[in-house]
Amino acid sequence: MATETPTSPIKNIRQDILEAFDFVETSGGIEEYRLKRNDLQVLLYPEAAAPVVTLMVTYRVGSGDEATGLTGATHFLEHLMFKGTERFNKQNGTSVFNMLQRVGAQVNASTWIDRTNYYEQLPREYLPLAVEIEADRMRGALITPDDLEAERTVILNELDRGQNEPLRNLYKAVWSMAYIAHPYHHPTIGWRSDVEQVTVEGLRHFYDTYYWPNNATVTIVGDFERAEALGLLAQHFGAITRSPEPEPVGRTREPEQRGERRLTVRAAGHVGALMAAYKTPEALHPDTDALNALAQVLAAGKSGYLYRHLTDRGLTAQVTASMPNARDPGLFYFLALLSPGRAHEEVEAALYEVVAQVQQEGITEAELQRAKNQLRAQEAYSRDGSYAIAAQLNDAIAAGDWKLYTTFRERLERVTLDDVQRVAQTYLREDTRTVGWYVPS
Repeated sequence: MATETPTSPIKNIRQDILEAFDFVETSGGIEEYRLKRNDLQVLLYPEAAAPVVTLMVTYRVGSGDEATGLTGATHFLEHLMFKGTERFNKQNGTSVFNMLQRVGAQVNASTWIDRTNYYEQLPREYLPLAVEIEADRMRGALITPDDLEAERTVILNELDRGQNEPLRNLYKAVWSMAYIAHPYHHPTIGWRSDVEQVTVEGLRHFYDTYYWPNNATVTIVGDFERAEALGLLAQHFGAITRSPEPEPVGRTREPEQRGERRLTVRAAGHVGALMAAYKTPEALHPDTDALNALAQVLAAGKSGYLYRHLTDRGLTAQVTASMPNARDPGLFYFLALLSPGRAHEEVEAALYEVVAQVQQEGITEAELQRAKNQLRAQEAYSRDGSYAIAAQLNDAIAAGDWKLYTTFRERLERVTLDDVQRVAQTYLREDTRTVGWYVPS
């Protein structure tokens, strides 16, 4: 990917801070540094549009790194890392939430297949507090038996609520059937039996394996001074060492799928749904951009193929196409909500007719250009505020390279009509397809 000349933009900074970091590169106005002591990756994007700053810590660990028996560990730790450390805890009146919310911060975290992130969006003058808290809980989380039992109840209730959401159950079931070896098979929240049985020792071992500076990225976006931010990071994160053990071995590779897989989810409800998912390459693969353009052509509003061929004919109430970026080979999927009285068979047949049309005839230059314009607009909207930018970078980091965000437009421009038809023929094949029906009972 194209990057600018790696010359540091830092001027007039203390020598000790300058020596603490290696400047790596800059792309799209975002600067990458590495803290020499522990290989913490740092991304800075100064943008003084408002006196607000977002600090986000992305750990490159998600449900795709969990082993059988410990599924849901990343999500469980997401809860427990808000319970506190020796310095920041509820007993002392200095809990993470209390300390940050009293200064007007928006605080949260999220977990997905390839990453976990923790963030604060707050007035610029309180950036030192956010850096101090995140550095402290990177290695100082308490993970006590009492906190574990309290959060176990919360997560089990979350699992119970999810059982009443048919589309969530369908989505989880399709992913679980599409992968038989790779840990994308596991739901992010974990399997219920694992949540019920997980121990402090198990979670502590997982935490001690993955939650280190050399497996994390600190992103700061908004109104801040580079020298101040780097000084804070060196002060608080610089005291943490690299992980003492080698990084874990790679994930289990999913074997080639050699035939369609099918499942049915039955649950209370009124409107049926259909999900058809196809195996696709990892986010860093060159075909990913053409697949994203294909999804946009197929599903973007009333001009999309799916609306015209399914919704406009009364077959579906809604139909989408999506391909979430993933570090390892992922899924390109269609999700259709059936119109009342319509059968799954006829909707599925109509969907495959659309796919076959694009594979055999391709798309037009006008359709591709419209898709590119829509994707460029979506990318522009993703820069609306410091949190929005940090969140987009978070997903790019998880997929393998933060520059997936900054180079998106130039990569999109290189996508051709032949590329879109080729990826439709290459990846939207019956042999790599997993189909799920939600049938109301």
